[in-house]
Amino acid sequence: MSKKDKLVKAITSRDEDFSQWYTDIVTQAELSSYSAVRGCMILRPYATALWELIREDLDRRFKETGHENVIMPMFIPESLLQKEKDHVDGFAPEVAWVTHGGDEKLSERLCVRPTSEVLFCHHYSEIIESWRDLPKLYNQWVSVVRWEKSTRPFLRTREFFWQEGHTAHATAEEAIQETKDMLQLYADFFEETLAIPVIKGVKTDSEKFAGAETTYTVESMMYDGKALQSGTSHYFGDGFAKVFDIQYTDRDNQLQYVHQSSWGVSSRSIGGIIMVHGDDDGLVLPPAVAPIQIAIIPIAQHKEGVLDKAQEIAERLQKSYRVKLDDSDRMPGWKFSEYEMKGVPLRLEIGPRDIENNSCVLVTRDNREKINVPLDELEERIPGILNEYRQRLYNKAKEHREANSYVAHSSEEFFDILENKTGFVTGCWCGSADCEAEVKERTGATSRCITPEDPEADDVCLICGEDATSTVIWGKAY
Repeated sequence: MSKKDKLVKAITSRDEDFSQWYTDIVTQAELSSYSAVRGCMILRPYATALWELIREDLDRRFKETGHENVIMPMFIPESLLQKEKDHVDGFAPEVAWVTHGGDEKLSERLCVRPTSEVLFCHHYSEIIESWRDLPKLYNQWVSVVRWEKSTRPFLRTREFFWQEGHTAHATAEEAIQETKDMLQLYADFFEETLAIPVIKGVKTDSEKFAGAETTYTVESMMYDGKALQSGTSHYFGDGFAKVFDIQYTDRDNQLQYVHQSSWGVSSRSIGGIIMVHGDDDGLVLPPAVAPIQIAIIPIAQHKEGVLDKAQEIAERLQKSYRVKLDDSDRMPGWKFSEYEMKGVPLRLEIGPRDIENNSCVLVTRDNREKINVPLDELEERIPGILNEYRQRLYNKAKEHREANSYVAHSSEEFFDILENKTGFVTGCWCGSADCEAEVKERTGATSRCITPEDPEADDVCLICGEDATSTVIWGKAY
């Protein structure tokens, strides 16, 4: 058995058992470990670096659109949480409570933030007085706690990491536009940075965020055909503002309530990267968020001049890329497998023969294509190679989604697809929550989002046969 076989033998084929494959990748790529607290995960250095790069990209986008970072407290007084009934009811089953400070019982319970709407609302009620104070475009990078019963690393854990934006505006139109703009920002991020194609739509009332008037979502399809809600953006109207008395004096000296939005992307995006791009040899990372973009592997490094040349190349490329020169005493085959497991986009091989020819070999992670490149052309060639690699990842994911997406024209066809195939199915719906519940009970699938396309005049709900009001994408989800 080869050293490569020994390295990757613990990875279950994704076609054989997708769930176990996912767990194997998380473990073997050293992304996460289970903590002493059940349901909580430890982000190991590689996953932490990946999350930092995601954060860096999104943070840049937020700041380019005028948003500022703040940090709210971790704890929320119970009385504050209780002020917005729909909101608290939506989160009540998942709230973790602090009841004691040291040995003393607290006079009022504190919840560990599951989300921070009420904290921002309380703050806004104290700092917003005039139209001149608007808009407030705030974001924070924090962890939150939701006491999930069933957990899986990155996808669903009791503590997870995210950003949550919270904005206040003078008018409904401005707040709605903010909500849509941030949804587009998320869509651009997933498609440009993570090479993950997404579907944009609106959540049904049954699936929308607790306390929101409208929830917008970007949905992506994983390799196993399941959906991952990748990011959401919520329009709150003035509901929270009325509860928390967030008012401002307008240009006519009249008191008005603000209109608000909220939006967020979490560390489950790492799970999305794994499940969209990974293969049976490990991670396949988009270049923009790969902690190591280029791994340099010296061949026959014991021979004179090989390590010196590898070091020289590393110093050149480190000016523009995240580079790892592996000069350990491991065999080259082991190193190849190691960096394939970690999803490094580009491997650079350099040995005595390459040095003699003043060239090297570049190997792309996705298709293992070997490209001979003169050393003096590296800086010129690598950007194009990485761009083509990213585009291949995106195209492959989009083709997979399209191959596993269906349109149902009858109830029989609709339920047959959901029960016997994997992927998304588009079908007409009457708007009834009872019909949604029936689909979930029969198939385990849920409405992922309402599409912009209106039903035809003679279209009927595929569940009950009544007149259709919306076209909905359905699917099983994480």
